[in-house]
Formats: sequence, C-alpha cells, structure tokens
Amino acid sequence: MLAFVLRRLFASAVTLLAIVVLSFVLMRAVPGGPFDQEKPLDPRIRERLEASYGLNDPIAVQCLRYVGKLLRGDLGPSLRRPDASVNSILAAGFPKSALLGGTALLIALLVGGLAGVYAALHHNTIRDHAAMGLVMIGVSIPSMVLAPLLVSLFALTLHWFPTSGWGTLGHLVLPATALGLAYAARIARLTRGGMLEVLRQDFIRTARAKGLSEAAVVRRHALRLGLAPLVSYLGPATASILTGSFVIEQVFAIPGMGAHFINAATDRDYTLALGTVLVYSTLLVGLNLVADVSQALLDPRIRPG
Repeated sequence: MLAFVLRRLFASAVTLLAIVVLSFVLMRAVPGGPFDQEKPLDPRIRERLEASYGLNDPIAVQCLRYVGKLLRGDLGPSLRRPDASVNSILAAGFPKSALLGGTALLIALLVGGLAGVYAALHHNTIRDHAAMGLVMIGVSIPSMVLAPLLVSLFALTLHWFPTSGWGTLGHLVLPATALGLAYAARIARLTRGGMLEVLRQDFIRTARAKGLSEAAVVRRHALRLGLAPLVSYLGPATASILTGSFVIEQVFAIPGMGAHFINAATDRDYTLALGTVLVYSTLLVGLNLVADVSQALLDPRIRPG
C-alpha cells in the first residue's frame, strides 16, 4: 500500500510540473501582453517594464525561474497590480471560493447520497422512480439557469435570502444550493448503482440469512462497498465544483477566485493567471490522489498486490 501511495505521489508531482510548463508556454504564445493598453506605451517604458519583470529573457529561462520560485512557495508579483503579489491576491479570494464549494459539495452529498440509498433500497418501485426523477432535475437545469430562478423565488419574491453579496450565512445559501444541486443528481445515480450492485452480492444474502435486520445489513455491510464508486468520483467532482463556481460567483457577486481568474485572462496578467491555474490543478490532482487511496482502503479487492 505504501508503494502504491508513493507511486501516485510521484505521478501527481510529474503531472503538476507538466501543467505548469505547458500553461507557461501557452500563455506566452497568446498574442498581446500585460502592458498592452488602449493608448500604446512609449517603447522605452515598455522595454524597461519587461526587463524589470524578466520578460525579455528566453522562454526557457523564464520558465525555469518561475519553477524555482514555485518550489519556494512564491507565485510572483501581479503584472497588472504591482502593489500586490499573486500569493496575497489568491489568499484573499480562495477562502471564499473554498467555503462556497465546500458548502455546495455538502449539499450535493446529503441530497444525492440520501436519494441514491433510498432509491436503491426501493428498487423498481414508485419511490425509486420518484427519488431519481426529483434529483434528475439538477442535471436538466444548469446552475447558470437555476441560480436566477432561485434568486427570483427566494430573494425577490419571498425575501428569505439576499440577492447577492458576501459576508453572512444568508449570502451562502442560494449560491451553494444552485451549485450543489447539479452534482447531487450525479451522486445519487452513482450511489444507487453502487448500492444495487452490492445488495445483489452473496455476502449480503448471507448476512440476511443470519437474521440481521435490513438496517444492520445496509449499515454494516452494504454502505462501505456501495459508496466506493462515489469516493472515486468525489476527487474530480470537488475540483469541478470549485472551478464551476466561476459563473455562480459572477451571478451572486462573490469576491472569490473566479473574478481573479477572469480578470487575469482578460488583462493577460501572466503570473496571476498561472497562479490560479496552479491552485485549481493542485486541487484536482491532490483530490484525485486522495480519492484513489480512499477507494483502495474502502475496497480491499482493488488494493495493489
């Protein structure tokens, strides 16, 4: 098991390095630069600015210098906001995006997990079809459409929650719900499928034959293996929820990572855009690693030999 974890750690590190190098090269290949404005700069001023940030050096030299700073935890200065570093900008926006994404994931797990288990336990009944039909609404309605509907109903009509902004628990409810419901449907389908597969196994019939109650069979034997497919999905799903919050953050005016990523792309702020890509890439790779290890711990059948 230790060798498996070490191999996955090495593969994750190589993947992140490839993402950094590829993103760095592609970003420099895009026409334009951070100092392009409506009114052209004096060529001498532009030259001094590019020299001060090392943009006149060859791409390979710039990339090696950037990777060296990354190893020290330095994401560099913002090219369009010289008074702030990328570390400080992302440190201010990431907690808001993380709180929004974490709350949305919790809603998705509660709604989708409960619906999936309930549907599996009542397979091919009206309860099964009703539960899955309700959660499928999340797949049918994208979050960018669901968000205005929630605002119209719960903020503008019922006045239960604020329409936008950040700072209180009420500001979190609508955006987290709009973001989480889309993933609740996928989680419900995975949970239902995993539970149905496990409930048909011989050891479940043996447990029932021993006289265990249905609740005990589900709790002690079926849940752990039935949730294994869900665990493998949670890694990319968590990162997807965080990156998918860009639209939700714009709709609800949340000052998270989404605004910084969009502004960095439009302003061609190389360092800020790379820092944002690196944060989300690290989340994606790291959470996939956690999901692989967790799945191996939950299901001994897939552990490395």
